[in-house]
Amino acid sequence: MDHDDLLALFDLRMREEARPDAPDAVVERIGAVVRQTGAASDWNGVLWSSLDRATADAAIAEQVRHFTALGHDVEWTLYGHDEPDDLGERLRTAGFVPEPAETVMVAGVDDLCHGSEMPEGVTLVDITTARDVTLLTEVHRAAFGTDPGALHARLLRQLDLDTVLMTVAVVDGQPVSAARLEVSPGTGFAGLWGGGTLPDWRGRGIYRALVAHRAAAAARRGARFLRVDASEQSRPILLRLGFTALTSTTPYVRRTAAQWHPTPWDTPA
Repeated sequence: MDHDDLLALFDLRMREEARPDAPDAVVERIGAVVRQTGAASDWNGVLWSSLDRATADAAIAEQVRHFTALGHDVEWTLYGHDEPDDLGERLRTAGFVPEPAETVMVAGVDDLCHGSEMPEGVTLVDITTARDVTLLTEVHRAAFGTDPGALHARLLRQLDLDTVLMTVAVVDGQPVSAARLEVSPGTGFAGLWGGGTLPDWRGRGIYRALVAHRAAAAARRGARFLRVDASEQSRPILLRLGFTALTSTTPYVRRTAAQWHPTPWDTPA
């Protein structure tokens, strides 16, 4: 599939026809905007829009009213090809603050399932219990240095979903790395999220092993493509693994909740 066709498929399946990524979340289309609304600890925001200069400001104002009434922070995920071309400036005017831009990268699932040897002494363990979720989020705390409280609550709600796979890398009984897979059934896509490795264990091939492990799980669940929202630091690694750049994405975030804790776990890996 060429770049333009794949981008069109991504926009349709993962954005315009998006499904909720949490048990209690709701995805709805309001005019020319598709948004997800969930609990405060869920991801809340705009997934897709089809706007122009005449309609953008009113659509933005409606989303601000909706999420402010709920007391939720809201993210408007702006992609590099979205219209109008000044949508980012309009979001800033409405109180949204841009976070670092990322690159949407994709790869065929079958291309990533093989060819990665497990580093010596490392075992990958899939999470099945609430206790293990705590171990996983403690890796997050140690790897990123942030409070994973909201993430922990969200992952507990996703624990029994077959579409979500949480995995830790264990050495001598201690978790040293963790990551998750989120499959979007019926879309052909699965996302790699939250890869974090303790500093002393970086550069040993655990990242690649976790990618291969999740790619195999995605294939079993019917996915054709893996997507990652890559930072500038992770983009070269992903290129070496066989991913290609599809488009750019910038999270525009508006804080309305009383407290907010950043979650690097929701960055790619």
